[in-house]
Amino acid sequence: MRQKIILFSLGTFLFFSSCSKDDEVYVDIPTYEVGEEFLTGNLGVFSTSGNAFGFEIPNLSFQEQAKFASGNSLFNQSWVSAPASTTARDGLGPTFNARACANCHFKDGRGRPLVTGENSGGFLMRVSLPTTSTTEAPIAVPGYGTQIQDRSNPTIPFEAKVEVTYQTITGAYADGTSYELQKPIYTITNEQFGSLANVQTSPRVGQQTIGLGFVSALPTSEILQFEDEFDMDSDGISGRANYVFNEETQQLEVGRYGWKANTPTLKQQIAGAFHGDMGLTTSMFSENDCPLPQLDCQNAPNGGDPEVTDVQLDRVLFYQTTLSVPNRRNVQEESVLRGKELFNTMNCIGCHQINQTTGSFSYLPALENITIKPYSDFLLHDMGDDLADNRSDFKANGNEWRTQPLWGLGLISTVNNHTFLLHDGRARNIEEAILWHGGEAANSKDQFINLSAAARQQVLDFLNSL
Repeated sequence: MRQKIILFSLGTFLFFSSCSKDDEVYVDIPTYEVGEEFLTGNLGVFSTSGNAFGFEIPNLSFQEQAKFASGNSLFNQSWVSAPASTTARDGLGPTFNARACANCHFKDGRGRPLVTGENSGGFLMRVSLPTTSTTEAPIAVPGYGTQIQDRSNPTIPFEAKVEVTYQTITGAYADGTSYELQKPIYTITNEQFGSLANVQTSPRVGQQTIGLGFVSALPTSEILQFEDEFDMDSDGISGRANYVFNEETQQLEVGRYGWKANTPTLKQQIAGAFHGDMGLTTSMFSENDCPLPQLDCQNAPNGGDPEVTDVQLDRVLFYQTTLSVPNRRNVQEESVLRGKELFNTMNCIGCHQINQTTGSFSYLPALENITIKPYSDFLLHDMGDDLADNRSDFKANGNEWRTQPLWGLGLISTVNNHTFLLHDGRARNIEEAILWHGGEAANSKDQFINLSAAARQQVLDFLNSL
């Protein structure tokens, strides 16, 4: 397709407007690539509903569909404190952040940022002591562990509370359009087991849980192919893998999950969430998270040994493994195609990578040999001081974050009724998330700032098509 336009330059980019006959030129509209809407091959779903993140991949057997449904139920159920008549779901706490997986991942989507005075809606605060080790987990804080649990069962003290205020940061695009960002400032209060004034902290919100099985099925080589720790190609991007401890193999392996790529397997990610977020034991994490001097917590009744059985854990694992990814929308619209071209030209694709292929995956062979487009390299990148949490996590330093997959991005507002993004939800929409980018992404962000209003909208239209 060709369109008559006039070109004018701002920095290194070309922009488009109507033109008179004397200065007309012709530029091709970017090409739609056949099948680019299928982010997980033929295993995606066409849905734009409020349940778009909750469908299983196609062609599961009857038995697998039943297992998916059982895992879905466990993911959504609220756990209660022990002892209780409902023995299949008791054992909550004694201290915790949420009663159900779905409290942090509502409809398998994103959590919300912290609101002072409200219970966690998908927000938590990691804590640890300073360390120089890159091969060991963060050092637990005496009396608290590595996560502030701000809720507790009756008669059990919660650990502490977290409050937030916001500082307004103003800026302007090259065309003079102004924008505002909100910078969160966190304060830990009501410490029950000693001061937390000098510990390292990291605020987090729950991520979407779609497509996690495809990430599990990626060979390590598909992640390591994007490593360029010392920026040998001089493009300003120097992603590197995090190597973290696998509780089952008892060795360091490439991290795939979590904001810092600090978990190597989906099973460990789920068991860790049961343990840290809900205070539920599993065969992987068998001790209650009750560090001294939390004696009331230690002496509280439990809901079994373990509280989440291996059968229950596997059902949730299967459910999370088989959650599908919605196919893209509006992929042939001109604005979306031009936005894709700008996304690539600005080298956003340098971190938000596509076209990885899954390998052998005995847990679910249906996920084998699928070319996926997650728009992530699953590596650590320095995102600059403005987004830094200054808390190390194995190889990840305080400035580094794992590239967030972008699939499903445009449906978050539909599924979760909000558009809060980034690791603590500080960005109120996609545009603000881009403007928070720094470090290795600073050049791409600066190029976005130099775009015309029309071109910026094209980038946003593309991102909302994912």
